[in-house]
Amino acid sequence: MPQPGRCFLPPRASAALATLVLALSAAPAAQAVPSTFAPVIGSALLCRSHLDNGYFQSWLTAAFGPPYKHEGGAWWYKAEASLWGANVTDVMVSDDSSNVTFIAAVTDSTPAQLEQSIHDAAGVRHVQADLSAFPVLESSPGSRIVYFKQRSKIYCAKFKQQP
Repeated sequence: MPQPGRCFLPPRASAALATLVLALSAAPAAQAVPSTFAPVIGSALLCRSHLDNGYFQSWLTAAFGPPYKHEGGAWWYKAEASLWGANVTDVMVSDDSSNVTFIAAVTDSTPAQLEQSIHDAAGVRHVQADLSAFPVLESSPGSRIVYFKQRSKIYCAKFKQQP
């Protein structure tokens, strides 16, 4: 018999509720894209910022959690976000294994679509840097857009300053 002021659930409903609470608490919370994603990551990708891989690794970890892989001299982060109207799927930041510091992002756009989106949103032009079948597109500050499978990758890379 239920007591006054207390909620009574039949045993079956109580077990179902307990299972639901456990499932919800075990599910990882989706992380919202920080409002500073475009100014911080977008500016770095366009080579408008100082490149400090330690800073970007820390920033990306705080924003998206730990990297999901370490490959090709870079830490890879899943970042379902948008830059310049293009969908970003991954962001990579260099580790300390080479004399180059870089930040890169993979988008669902083709290089030509990404270049047009960047030009429309930020006013930066990337021009064809070679005559290959899959040409590199480069901006005057030094960011590059390249083919990456059926998508594109944009990156900024700088040699590390020597002490």
